[in-house]
Amino acid sequence: MSTLVTQLKRYRLIANMSQDELAKKVNVRRETIVRLEGGKYNPSIKLAFDIAKVFNVTIEEIFTYESIN
Repeated sequence: MSTLVTQLKRYRLIANMSQDELAKKVNVRRETIVRLEGGKYNPSIKLAFDIAKVFNVTIEEIFTYESIN
């Protein structure tokens, strides 16, 4: 089994961006960002690309899968 690991909060804080600001940039509700940062929601491929584009990084720099034994 694998789980999604996210660096979203780290990138958002480095950019000095609020959850609301990021949500507006990628056209989702703030609650979606909260759930993404908390590992409670897996983004669609489009949302993952949109978020990566905001921070000018690859999807893999923000989202990775790790195996759980």
